[in-house]
Amino acid sequence: MTKKPDFLRGGTLPPPGEVEWKLLHPKMTLEHLGYIPGWLRVEDPRSAREQIDAGYLFGGFQPFEGFSLEANNSLSYPGDPPMRPLAEARLRDELVVFYPHSWVAIIQPDRSFAVARID
Repeated sequence: MTKKPDFLRGGTLPPPGEVEWKLLHPKMTLEHLGYIPGWLRVEDPRSAREQIDAGYLFGGFQPFEGFSLEANNSLSYPGDPPMRPLAEARLRDELVVFYPHSWVAIIQPDRSFAVARID
């Protein structure tokens, strides 16, 4: 049996050019993120939103309004329980956060954010 590379086991050694994903839940794997890790490239000068929009051919990054972002990066939506982050990655000064049900938030340094469902 071959040993998986560290970045596939939740380690911190992504392939060259890819962002480093931090898995925040014990059952979370990079496979849960789907194609998102391959869409975000460090050497690409575009924002995380622009890179995801270009990679996600089924509608692009379509922001969904109404969410609140908590101090611990949990997302809240009126009438629903809060969603805790499952994984996160930093692309320069932006934080890309993956949540249950394929919700993705892109958080700016000033804590402004956009949320879309990327499934």
